[in-house]
Amino acid sequence: MPKNTTTPGHSPKLTKTHKLSIAGVAALGAAALAFSLVPGNAGTTTSDAASSAQVAYSDQQIKDVKASVTDQLAGADLKTQDIAAKKKAAADAAKKAAAKKTADAAAKKKAAAAAAAKKKAAAARTKEQAASRSTTRVEVETVAVKTYANNLDGWIRQSLDIMAKNGIPGSYDGLYRNIMRESTGNPNAINGWDINAQNGTPSIGLLQVIQPTFTAYHVVGTSTNIYNPVANITAAANYAADKYGSIDNVNGAY
Repeated sequence: MPKNTTTPGHSPKLTKTHKLSIAGVAALGAAALAFSLVPGNAGTTTSDAASSAQVAYSDQQIKDVKASVTDQLAGADLKTQDIAAKKKAAADAAKKAAAKKTADAAAKKKAAAAAAAKKKAAAARTKEQAASRSTTRVEVETVAVKTYANNLDGWIRQSLDIMAKNGIPGSYDGLYRNIMRESTGNPNAINGWDINAQNGTPSIGLLQVIQPTFTAYHVVGTSTNIYNPVANITAAANYAADKYGSIDNVNGAY
């Protein structure tokens, strides 16, 4: 239901513009009343010139009041327009600030997402590179595993590689020459008649090494079995290096 705007005892609130308009109308009414009260017949003692002057003065006064009211109304209108303009400017500034804040937030969110994506990509790239290096390392190690024939040539070559890693001197020719003299290439050869055999420690294997010598000069990484051809060769070469400088310097029983 619409509100009752004519409640007894209440009157609408007047704006400054309304108040100025009412004041102007009141002034105009007073001026008109003054004009109407001026005598208009010849029965008065006032001369015609005086009457004319009185009328002229009253007319000017009305004009001045009108001008004053018009100026006041114009000033009130300008002030209202200025207030409206300021409100609009403030609203526009607030809207612009809100839009900037939203844009800044969106930009920050986008930058954060881009940084996170970049970090994730870098982590994936690092992981992939690590996996690639690991694969390459495994391949290299696989290729580096050397195989040897299970015969005299393979045993000598494998022993030479182990000797090189442990700083034990010797050559293929020196090893082969002494092996052929001592056992003719038989890794299970045993001397059961020399002084060592008589003392209970027979010479065994490719280079006819007794057990105490094999144990003392055994090279770590090779078999502990004296009959193992690679272990037998390497231990004998290690002993010869200690006693004669190299297996190459051995040309007879040692």
